[in-house]
Amino acid sequence: MTPEDAERLLVVDDEATVRELLAATLRFAGFRVTSVATGTEAVAAADAEPPDLVLLDVMLPDMDGFEVVRRLRERRPVPVLFLTARDRQADKVTGLSLGADDYVTKPFDLEELIARIRAILRRTSGHHAGVLKVGALTLDADGHQVTREGRPVRVSPTEFRLLRYLMENAGRVVSKAQILDRVWRYDFGGDASIVDTYISYLRRKVDAGEPKLIHTVHGVGYVMREPRR
Repeated sequence: MTPEDAERLLVVDDEATVRELLAATLRFAGFRVTSVATGTEAVAAADAEPPDLVLLDVMLPDMDGFEVVRRLRERRPVPVLFLTARDRQADKVTGLSLGADDYVTKPFDLEELIARIRAILRRTSGHHAGVLKVGALTLDADGHQVTREGRPVRVSPTEFRLLRYLMENAGRVVSKAQILDRVWRYDFGGDASIVDTYISYLRRKVDAGEPKLIHTVHGVGYVMREPRR
């Protein structure tokens, strides 16, 4: 891989020592890195050159990392890894509910961090070509768009991957373990309830006020199928 082909990372942290350490380590690992200290700078940097992944601190001087994610997602889907000293469960839930792909607390192991970054990039790059349809729901993998009855449905990158996996397996029951393996692709703290959480997010967006497409098979997993006529 040439430097021009390397994945681009955006590091957002107001601590200069952490920012410089991360930038140097990630460049040595083969990534292209842009580093900034504030949320405003992060949004501007992402607009100027869209990153493949954002490493984002929660505590920033001008706005918190959760607001940064909201602003980034208003523009385009982008994978986000929260990297922060805030280890409260409520903060993790907030970050994940915004569609963050991972939440790592400080202090952290650099080798593990790089492994997590590569895992996220593997599962968010190279979407399957083509268009998937289940009932009136359409997923355009190339354009990264979801519509139902022709109306756009805004989903986070994680929700998009989960929806795509369900649609690729339409009519087939998939277990939580299969979903974790194919959508998250690494052990998410051993807590399979994250699957239930993201299924509920998708249902509110995809099935709200419509014939239901996502169904629970109790004790087994989930299945997406056409509405019964």
